[in-house]
Amino acid sequence: MDRGAEFRRWKAQCLSKADLSRKGSVDEDVAELVQLLNGQEQFFTTSSCAGRILLLDGNINGFEVQKQNCCWLLVTHKPCVKDDVIVALKKANGDAILKFEPLILHVQCRELQDAQILAVRSTHGLEVPLSHKGKLMVTEEYIDFLLETANQKMEENKKRIERFYNCLQDALERERITDLHPKKKIIKKNTSYSHKKKRNREKACGKCVTEDNDKELENDDDPGVNVTIFPEDY
Repeated sequence: MDRGAEFRRWKAQCLSKADLSRKGSVDEDVAELVQLLNGQEQFFTTSSCAGRILLLDGNINGFEVQKQNCCWLLVTHKPCVKDDVIVALKKANGDAILKFEPLILHVQCRELQDAQILAVRSTHGLEVPLSHKGKLMVTEEYIDFLLETANQKMEENKKRIERFYNCLQDALERERITDLHPKKKIIKKNTSYSHKKKRNREKACGKCVTEDNDKELENDDDPGVNVTIFPEDY
């Protein structure tokens, strides 16, 4: 079977399946982005989360929370308030962890070059233990501080989703234009001068301009079709 046809069949099959996530639908803040990706023939999404604040109760393996063996005490895709966390913490019997998780987007790509368009890295998360064996280990004042931090990250996450969406649109448009109009080789004409000194002077000047242009190209930070939206060290 043709690889393109096989990818289209796989895409149609995956997108026709029921949403098996806890929520059962795509998050509102990421719905437009998911629609954009699924509208391209070279992509389809397999799962997504716009970002969330959650409180988990379970055991910790080192510094890693095992989600499959824990209880979800609280989850929200909106800013969270302290009262909701305090009420949820009363149900904790193990080690309760407050987490903020940014945008999660799993995308199946047709080719490696298609996947390069979606190159994104981020460390925009938060994970803090609040209780141990059901006993609260921090003050309510500290919980206030954590929620303020988590809510700020949630707002920043929304801005990053919008920036990612806009940059992805630009990258796809540039790719489409490139496919329609392949770059043509540009041949520069040399200008002749009768006077030797003038010719040498213009030649030297031209060399300087060429070197400056080369430096501009080297320093050009236009990402092309490789869209890196979130800085590594943020």
